[in-house]
Amino acid sequence: MQKGMRLNDGHAVYLALLAKKDGARRGYLSKRSSDNTKWHPKWFALLHNLLFYFESDSSSRPAGLYLLEGCVCDRAPSPKPKDPLEKQHYFTVNFNHENQKSLELRTEDCKDCDEWVAAISHASYRTLATEHEALTQKYLHLLQIVETEKTVAKQLRQQIEDGEIETERLKSEIAALLKENERIQSNQTNVPSDDDSDLKKIKKVQSFLRGWLCRRKWKTIIQDYIRSPHADSMRKRNQVVFSMLEAEAEYVQQLHILVNNFLRPLRMAASSKKPPITHDDVSSIFLNSETIMFLHQIFYQGLKARISSWPTLVLADLFDILLPMLNIYQEFVRNHQYSLQILAHCKQNRDFDKLLKHYEAKPDCEERTLETFLTYPMFQIPRYILTLHELLAHTPHEHVERNSLDYAKSKLEELSRIMHDEVSETENIRKNLAIERMIIEGCEILLDTSQTFVRQGSLIQVPMSEKGKITRGRLGSLSLRKEGERQCFLFSKHLIICTRGSGGKLHLTKNGGVISLIDCTLVEETESAEEETKGSGQDIDHLDFKIVVEPKDGPSYTIILVASSRQEKAAWTSDISQCVDNIRCNGLMMNAFEENSKVTVPQMIKSDTSLYCDDVDIRFSKTMNSCKVLQIRYASVERLLERLTDLRFLSIDFLNTFLHSYRVFTTAMTVLDKLITIYKKPISAIPASKTTLDIHKLYVSSSYSSKLPDEGEGPTEKPEDALQSKPSAEASVREESDTDQNQSDEGEVETSPTKSPTTPKLVRGKNNSEFPLFSYNNGVVMTSCRELDNSRSALSATSAFAIATAGANEGTPTKEKYRRMSLASAGFPPDQRNGDKEFVIRRAATNRVLNVLRHWVSKHSQDFETNEELKCKVISFLEEVIHDPELLTQERKAAANIIRTLTQEDPGDNQITLEEIVQMAEGLPAEPFENHSALEIAEQLTLLDHLVFKKIPYEEFFGQGWMKFEKNERTPYIMKNTKHFNDISNLIASEILRNEDMAARVSTLEKWVAVADICRCLHNYNAVLEITSAFNRSAIFRLKKTWMKVSKQTKALIDKLQRLVSSEGRFKNLREALKNCDPPCVPYLGMYLTDLAFIEEGTPNYTEDGLVNFSKMRMISHIIREIRQFQQTAYKIEHQPKVTQYLLDQSFVMDEEGLYEASLQMEPKLPT
Repeated sequence: MQKGMRLNDGHAVYLALLAKKDGARRGYLSKRSSDNTKWHPKWFALLHNLLFYFESDSSSRPAGLYLLEGCVCDRAPSPKPKDPLEKQHYFTVNFNHENQKSLELRTEDCKDCDEWVAAISHASYRTLATEHEALTQKYLHLLQIVETEKTVAKQLRQQIEDGEIETERLKSEIAALLKENERIQSNQTNVPSDDDSDLKKIKKVQSFLRGWLCRRKWKTIIQDYIRSPHADSMRKRNQVVFSMLEAEAEYVQQLHILVNNFLRPLRMAASSKKPPITHDDVSSIFLNSETIMFLHQIFYQGLKARISSWPTLVLADLFDILLPMLNIYQEFVRNHQYSLQILAHCKQNRDFDKLLKHYEAKPDCEERTLETFLTYPMFQIPRYILTLHELLAHTPHEHVERNSLDYAKSKLEELSRIMHDEVSETENIRKNLAIERMIIEGCEILLDTSQTFVRQGSLIQVPMSEKGKITRGRLGSLSLRKEGERQCFLFSKHLIICTRGSGGKLHLTKNGGVISLIDCTLVEETESAEEETKGSGQDIDHLDFKIVVEPKDGPSYTIILVASSRQEKAAWTSDISQCVDNIRCNGLMMNAFEENSKVTVPQMIKSDTSLYCDDVDIRFSKTMNSCKVLQIRYASVERLLERLTDLRFLSIDFLNTFLHSYRVFTTAMTVLDKLITIYKKPISAIPASKTTLDIHKLYVSSSYSSKLPDEGEGPTEKPEDALQSKPSAEASVREESDTDQNQSDEGEVETSPTKSPTTPKLVRGKNNSEFPLFSYNNGVVMTSCRELDNSRSALSATSAFAIATAGANEGTPTKEKYRRMSLASAGFPPDQRNGDKEFVIRRAATNRVLNVLRHWVSKHSQDFETNEELKCKVISFLEEVIHDPELLTQERKAAANIIRTLTQEDPGDNQITLEEIVQMAEGLPAEPFENHSALEIAEQLTLLDHLVFKKIPYEEFFGQGWMKFEKNERTPYIMKNTKHFNDISNLIASEILRNEDMAARVSTLEKWVAVADICRCLHNYNAVLEITSAFNRSAIFRLKKTWMKVSKQTKALIDKLQRLVSSEGRFKNLREALKNCDPPCVPYLGMYLTDLAFIEEGTPNYTEDGLVNFSKMRMISHIIREIRQFQQTAYKIEHQPKVTQYLLDQSFVMDEEGLYEASLQMEPKLPT
């Protein structure tokens, strides 16, 4: 018996007999004695929540019973048996009561043990207890609501009682007045009639005055309440709810289209005789989209019901319904990346692709793709968070819903943090699919989810003459710019070159539309005919670069591209160079390190657990970067700097993100000091515990240290002749080293122009045979001395390092190879021959430092323009590098190019500056609006908008500085852009209202509409929004008589422009237009600031452990990269001072109140 229990003996015996007869479970079990020393067999019977035990099955009275309610029954580990053949199974019953000892039982049968455990667990009624607790919580919540309603009802009853008391008082006064009136009338005798009429007039006036005073008092009370903070807060709260209802209706419609236009039709297609897609793929793509739609339909109906009971808006219980369903969203979020990967894989089936395009062409989709609809749920939870932020801002602290709304916001923020990472990781896949859809012919390489998007932009492709030289005579002409303009897309593995067709669609160029970067050699400074350039007077010198493509299955060809400025050229060549280096380094490492298995990850990387295993100072996501290494999600500053200087690889997406965001978590001096340390102590960049190098097995042989000629020396010949040179049938290292340097007539390769230090090329002879510049066998790295000698271009040091480390495990060289090695290395000093490992690492470290500095200087020049100390330190370091006697010629040239980029005053962009325009406009009277054509205004407005937009440095996009109190100090250029937007909008509204004549007003309005349409054609979407926002101002919008005179064509055009720049669906129409347009372009900055605020709001810069949130930095970097793409390409518009002077003139511009007063004067309000 349990302690503290008293039972009637008769009842206990009766229940025991009933348990023996009809118990849920009966049988023998061994029970441990109270002193835990012995086990006694007992016969147990289970009835409901009572467990009886008897001495034997024939006993009539129970030996004891246990109350099982609330207990926990689990299997217990078996102690070590004395007899190895004895097999017992143990389980325990733990009670919730204090001082109640656990019941320990055992049985010989495993199945019997499991059945007893299940039966006792069922008899404990713990499930009912859990449900009871949940119902208790709901009951308390309902009690809280009831208490609120009771308080309201009590107040109403009090008001009713006060009203009844006031009514009784007035009745008594009326009765008293009636009696007094009767007494007066009885005492009065004949009263003159004129007195009665005067009395009636007096009473009438008194009644009128009482009514007027009463109405005035009530009006004052109402006006005071309307102006009160409480009323203002309630109005804003109600407006938030109404906006939430509209957004929810739009979201439910999007889910409805996803399910009805895509999910259900694809299910039917999967069941056809020739299915274009399987049911498994449909489930993988859509997962639980249908369930999410049903959930939000219920949520939307609840919102509409709350709106119907306005002004009493109670929303907390709706979020209480939504919160338990968040696990549905978690499943969708976790599946999102896999969903897009499956979709990209299915699109390789042309039948499915055709069917999908048919579905997307339906009117309901509004030209939106399936990926867009699949991404909508990822943005819904953050939208709820922002709504709850606004609700809480306008909800009093003592409000009954305050705690519930706070709890809902915290739960949604937890899910939002997961979603931010998923959106970031799938951004690249969605970008690739969007580009693939724009290409008419299709592009299957973009359906490879391992392709990483790097950059895009417009370049001019120059045709080659028959002799292989650039036809510079037409290079700067307008006709050639139009004919040769190409839209280029750079990915981690390929370069895509397209022409823009009608409707914004892309067409791959016939020759070289899709270029594999592994077959490319980049030549940054092509052959320049200075005389022709000077004679033609063009300003395109040093803006072109050449890509030599040598495909394995076809003849080689050359592509020449011209950038619009030196800055843009430096950005393109830097990215292409890094992509080529990543591909070749990665490929060579795979060839050297892959095992016999099908695993393609290099052994060097696979053996280094720090590259894919989470640790206290680094955590990884599940996606890989362009180097096939897991992307970093969170990391310490030290680990980020370690990844930047890891000599084995450098992902271009990591480098771009790091250089964009390093100011958030470190300083420029720290990064530069790290690079200098790696250059001076390169062995520190190789983690000893992660990569094993054996000095006794590593040999590097080369003669390029002594054989490389100085700059300008050595004979040269054309690349085409070099490619046709006759190779030696027995090309050995000894023969190459013995070849005279002056013998250039047979098989000698030209001294090529400046090439990227990271782009090796394969030498091809007449018989199309190929041999790499570095060949390796048994740990010996051998070089083709002729190629290194005459072309002044060596294999990437990173690649050489990978090969050298690869050969370290392949055994010692043979005697013959020792002989070749000694001959080939005759030019090396003895200390270098004895320390080949250190020499290769030094070359790799030098290459890495120069590569990072080159990216930094070419793509982030403003870092050095604003920090003179940093600039001087970099120049001093590079000059020290140049004077290094061991430096290769190509490395010395690369360092000199970086110094030249840092010190050149002219960046290659001769466009007029904003300061010059403002200075020219000061102090001169502006010509009136009528003197300028719509085309002139549109062009000059576009020029001004782009000059203001391009001045914004990218560091201002971090930290939401434009929303802080000291925004003018933290983000001055963003604030200047905002001020310019408002000034132009005010100027347009003021210009319209300057005309008192209606016909002139209508003419002005229509002219501004024409300006907006021309700006749309110029891709100046910022100006389109400036003009349409001026039309939507209350002072302009209320001019009904003026708008009635506007033509239908103009109104239709205004509707078209407003739809283009509408904020509906996160500016979906504007984003689509930006995706399909070629730079130059001026986007609406507010769209990007909204995206950045969305990212900053949901994720912190650091985790709770103090790690940098690098996933957040990657998302911000993607947005900044898109902004900078539009900043770098300038408009070729000639400045017209008279027009810009008018646009910058603020002398006649009115403020908001002045605009509204002028509007009232022209069209007064109609009397109500």
